[in-house]
Amino acid sequence: MFEYVKESEEIDLAKEKKISPLKAEEQKAYNEYVKEVTPTHSLPKNMAKAFLTGGIICVVGQAILQYCGSLGLDKDTSGSWCSLILVLLSVVLTGFNIYPKLATFGGAGALVPITGFANSVAAPSIEFKKEGQVFGIGCKIFTIAGPVILYGIFSSWALGLGYWVGKLIGIF
Repeated sequence: MFEYVKESEEIDLAKEKKISPLKAEEQKAYNEYVKEVTPTHSLPKNMAKAFLTGGIICVVGQAILQYCGSLGLDKDTSGSWCSLILVLLSVVLTGFNIYPKLATFGGAGALVPITGFANSVAAPSIEFKKEGQVFGIGCKIFTIAGPVILYGIFSSWALGLGYWVGKLIGIF
C-alpha cells in the first residue's frame, strides 16, 4: 500500500535519493495526508457485522420456509417460494437504495446470499436505465453478475463432464 516516511528516515531519504529538503517536506506532508484519509478497518468488527447481516437474511429465509411449510407446501415448493421472495425483497430494497446501505454495513454478509446476487443484477439496470433499453439496461445488466453466471455454468459443465467420465470408467 502506502509507505509512510518517518522523520528520522526523512533526512536519509533526502540524502539517498538526492532530493531537496523541500521535496522531503512535501513527501512528509503527503504521507500525513494519506494517513488521515485512509480508512481504518477492524477485522473483528467487520466479521461481526457480516455475520449479523448474513444471519438476519438467513433468519428471514427460514421464516419464509416455515410459513410456506405451515401452508402445507412441500419442501421443494417452499424453497422455491423462499428464493423468489428473497430475490424480490432484494430487488425492491435495491430500487429504494436501501440494500446498498445494508451491503455497506454488512459487507460479505449481504453480498454472498442470493439477495446479493439479485442486487448485483438490479443495481446496474437501475443505474444505466437512462441510457436506454438496449445500450443501458441490456448491455450493463450483467456487468457484475455475468462472470458469476459464466463461471457457474462452466464449473457445472466441467463437473458434469467429470461425473460422466467417471461413470464411463466405473469410478461412480
